[in-house]
Amino acid sequence: MSETYRPRRSVLYMPSSNARALDKAKTLPVDALILDLEDAVGPDDKPAAREAACAAVQSGEYGDRELTIRVNGIGTRWHDDDLAAASQAGPAGIVVPKVNTADEVRALVAAMESAGAPEHTTLWAMIETPAAIFNVREIARASDRLAVLVMGTNDLVKELQADHVPGRAPLLTSLSWALLGARESGIAVLDGVYNAVKDLEGFTRECEQGRDMGFDGKTLIHPGQVEVCNSTFAPSEEAVEEAKGILAAWEDGAGTGVVTFNGKMIENLHVDIARRVLSTHEAILARS
Repeated sequence: MSETYRPRRSVLYMPSSNARALDKAKTLPVDALILDLEDAVGPDDKPAAREAACAAVQSGEYGDRELTIRVNGIGTRWHDDDLAAASQAGPAGIVVPKVNTADEVRALVAAMESAGAPEHTTLWAMIETPAAIFNVREIARASDRLAVLVMGTNDLVKELQADHVPGRAPLLTSLSWALLGARESGIAVLDGVYNAVKDLEGFTRECEQGRDMGFDGKTLIHPGQVEVCNSTFAPSEEAVEEAKGILAAWEDGAGTGVVTFNGKMIENLHVDIARRVLSTHEAILARS
């Protein structure tokens, strides 16, 4: 995991039509940026936003932040040009809204490759509809180039005719299905956005819920959400120390058949979890 894991605790949407926002993003302690050509950009501004996003990706001015571009959705009049330009710019990932089937994944990958996307440019598929939830297992394993599932929780709430409520009960089935699909296929999965940008208490609770469910991180819509997100999705000092203790106890007890730590039996699964905690911690430290 230490060789392949990349922290995606905080993944911030930034409107590519806003030059000041793109400049500010260079200073934010986010793990990844989604340079947006879709919802955050008006129809008249989309061509210029496309050029700005591609220029940002190629500028080399964003440090080790993972840069992605969100294109307009399949079937829109901007999609083909967006996908071709983003592929040629070569970001870390191309984020595509409302991916509903495995066939769409394969078609997107083929289009990326036809446009000359370099090997490092992966596909991030947004899961935003009931159709996507029902197909998420097939979507997640449709291509080796698919690296991340991104939950579009606002659109899911709309499609379900549900409400945004504390605890997100209307979304838990969809979130869980997406997690299952991602984990089976060994790809990352990101929780959706929290809309009330001034409600840090509610945002913190939702970050903790997403972390406890198993999400790799959370997509964000405001810079003020970054710090809480980074700390919540990082292993705590207590978790790191416990992981070190488990591994030490396991190594000391090698061959005995029975290993305990802090009065608890330790099995292979606990060792695997401890190693994942430490790998995550080390990868985050490497970015600091």
